Amino acid sequence: MSSQSMPPTPVLHTSRLVLRPVRSKDAPVIQRRFPRWDVVKWLNTDIPWPYPPDGAATYVARCREEMARGEKSHWAIVPRKGPADLIGLIHLGPDDGSGKDQRGFWLDPEHQGKGLMTEAANRVTDYAFRELGWPCLWLTNAQENHASRRIKEKQGARLVELLISRCVSGPVEQMVWQLSAQDWMARRPA
Repeated sequence: MSSQSMPPTPVLHTSRLVLRPVRSKDAPVIQRRFPRWDVVKWLNTDIPWPYPPDGAATYVARCREEMARGEKSHWAIVPRKGPADLIGLIHLGPDDGSGKDQRGFWLDPEHQGKGLMTEAANRVTDYAFRELGWPCLWLTNAQENHASRRIKEKQGARLVELLISRCVSGPVEQMVWQLSAQDWMARRPA
C-alpha cells in the first residue's frame, strides 16, 4: 500500500458532468449498468464474471472503505442534464511504486462515443496534478481497448511497456503508460 493518503473525495465538475463520491445507494444503478460484456471484457480479473447479484453492493462497500481509509477516491459520473443516476465510475489512487494503474474507469455503453469519459478523465487527471501535486500518473489498458487507449494518447501519456496480463476476456497485451504532470500542464495550461 502507498504511503500517500488521499484526502476526502471531493465533488468535481466539468461542463457536462458532476463527479461525486460513490455512495451506498449507487449499488442498484451499478448492478443494472455495469455487468455487460462491453464494459467488463477489458477489466482485470478482480471483477467476478458472471457478475453476481450482490456484485455492485460488495464493490460499493469496498469503494467506501477505501475512501474512508484514504486509499483511493471513487467517483460516480453523473450527467448535469437528465436523470441523476450515474452512468459510470472513475477512481484515482496514489502511486504504490508498482507502476500499476492509478486511474481506472468504465462508462455505460449507451453513453460512449460522446467524449464524456475523456471529460471525466481529464478532470480527475487535473485534480491529481493541480490539486494533489502528483508528479505523474501510471495508467494501463488492454491493447485492444482502443477507446481507453485514445484517452491516454489525447492526454499526452507516454507508452512505456507492453505486458501480458489477464482480463475478464482472457490473456491480453496490456499497455502501461506514464503521464507526467509537466507534460499535462504543457498541454492544458490553467
